[in-house]
Amino acid sequence: MATPLIRVLVVDDFEPFRRFVAKVLQRQPELQIIREVSDGLEAVQKAEEMQPDLVLLDIGLPSLNGIEAAQRIRNVSPKSKILFVSQETSPDVVQGALASGGSGYVLKMDARNELLTAVNAVLGGKRFIGAGVNDFTDPEG
Repeated sequence: MATPLIRVLVVDDFEPFRRFVAKVLQRQPELQIIREVSDGLEAVQKAEEMQPDLVLLDIGLPSLNGIEAAQRIRNVSPKSKILFVSQETSPDVVQGALASGGSGYVLKMDARNELLTAVNAVLGGKRFIGAGVNDFTDPEG
């Protein structure tokens, strides 16, 4: 019996980083990248159209930033889990990302070590905050 595929939408405006994410996700065969997009508006459109299980979302995006995109994705694809992967380290930005509907936050510089752990946590219904996110207190514990 085949493992059900987990459909992933990858949103980042930096193509080499999208390739890196794809390479990391390939380590878990049940994770299937269904689309890669490079801006926030397209992320919302593709989330609505494709209803992914998981959205990996950067914050610094053209046309619509990741936090605004996450809020819209919550409305058009409410079952999609959102994991932010960003270089932004500000506690206020992290708080905003999680408040917008994100279930996790990984710093890009820590993605090599934390991305799969974060993906599995978020898909399992848990919250994940990367180790590199300093001075952040999660209001949900």
